[in-house]
Amino acid sequence: MWAVSASGCRWLGAAGSLAVAVGGYGAGALPVIGGGPLWSPRASGVETAGAVLAALGLTLLVAAWWRYGVLLARGAAGGALGTLTAWAAPLLLAPPLHSADVYSYIAQGAMVLEGYDVYGAGPSALGPDQLGADAAASVGGNWTDTPAPYGPAFLLLAEAVVRLTGGAVVPAVLLFRLVAVGALALIVWAVRGFGRGDGALWLAALNPLLLVHVVGGVHNDGLMIGLMLAGVLLAVRGRWILGSVLVGCAVMVKSPAAVALLFIAVIVARRGPLLKGLLPPAVAGAVAAGASLLSGTGFGWLGTQSVAGAIHTPLSLTSDLGLALGTLVSDDPEPVKGVVQQLGLLAAVVIIAVLAWRAYRGRIDPVLGLGYGLVALVALSPMVQPWYLLWGTAVVAAVAWHSRAGQVLAVFSAALVYETQPAGHTPWYGFVAAGLVLALGLLWLRRERWPAAAPPAPLPTTARPASGDS
Repeated sequence: MWAVSASGCRWLGAAGSLAVAVGGYGAGALPVIGGGPLWSPRASGVETAGAVLAALGLTLLVAAWWRYGVLLARGAAGGALGTLTAWAAPLLLAPPLHSADVYSYIAQGAMVLEGYDVYGAGPSALGPDQLGADAAASVGGNWTDTPAPYGPAFLLLAEAVVRLTGGAVVPAVLLFRLVAVGALALIVWAVRGFGRGDGALWLAALNPLLLVHVVGGVHNDGLMIGLMLAGVLLAVRGRWILGSVLVGCAVMVKSPAAVALLFIAVIVARRGPLLKGLLPPAVAGAVAAGASLLSGTGFGWLGTQSVAGAIHTPLSLTSDLGLALGTLVSDDPEPVKGVVQQLGLLAAVVIIAVLAWRAYRGRIDPVLGLGYGLVALVALSPMVQPWYLLWGTAVVAAVAWHSRAGQVLAVFSAALVYETQPAGHTPWYGFVAAGLVLALGLLWLRRERWPAAAPPAPLPTTARPASGDS
């Protein structure tokens, strides 16, 4: 039957992606002002119709993606790059989908350009007649007064976008989306470099969670993931200095990429003297210090890494548990919640350290250990968004998409894509839909185990370094 063939999946998924994009014109994260005739807020009836169309399209995309993955697992499909192009193209000109974060990026870039301390104030600091004011008006309520948690490299990029577009909302969003597409291309290059074929691209790049939130939602997590994966790939190939520089740049976008430095250190230490493993973090640290000094934004980013944790997100297990316990034992649950959040982060650090040690001892592939470590960090963080799962999923996909862990991450990806609505809200029925998909996926996992694939090739304990990386 054509609909369940690889070709059918490609075009059905493209149709679903197109429906998501068209639905976004009625129900996306449209700007409050500055959106022009195409991106202006709609009447409630049009918004509802757009949301229904987008939901149907998303379901078609997820179904096509899942079937395509099954075919790849059975060796009955190929052409992942063509499929990725067909699925991503309809999203390129859509308004922001499932998140309004891109308006924060524009406002923060304007703040840097206007000389504000972006690490000391939020987008609300911009006056109504200032550059970036239109974007600031569309920033979600929780983030209006929140300082930027991003590194100087990303803020310089945001400043460049605002400078080139004059802060006009639509051109700035589209230019940021061009950056997101570049990040997607970098992810594709890095994933293919690990040699796991179309299946790895299926889980890492064709993943609806990535398409919706990186291409559609324009999240800078895509740029962080692309730089991090590229840096790790270069380190695996022996070019650890350049790899560490790229990971340092990734940290200057979003700080969780720093976990990759530990595993690059493991790779280096296993190929030479143990103390040589201290060099990759030192190289990345020099990149971070240089970026902080040259950008003019300073080292304020070191003090804003915890600001997001002050905003409660229902996907954070430690925040939910801490809030529940705090409510039971005290009139003010926040102190108890804070303790549980810190314990969760401590547990994540311990898990990452154990994975790094096992990788050093040769008991787990360092790249796979990095993927597991990032998943653990997300699961135990005080602030979790659906697209955070992509941090570890893309890494696991690069070396072990065919594993049981790859299947589990695929199920969670399919479920989490339903958690937010096109406008970026998280209503109760989004969690119901996500729970239903998760339950169906877990039932499928009990019945279906993909044919075993060859394990990732072990890293050599010694290797001649590439030229310039001695």
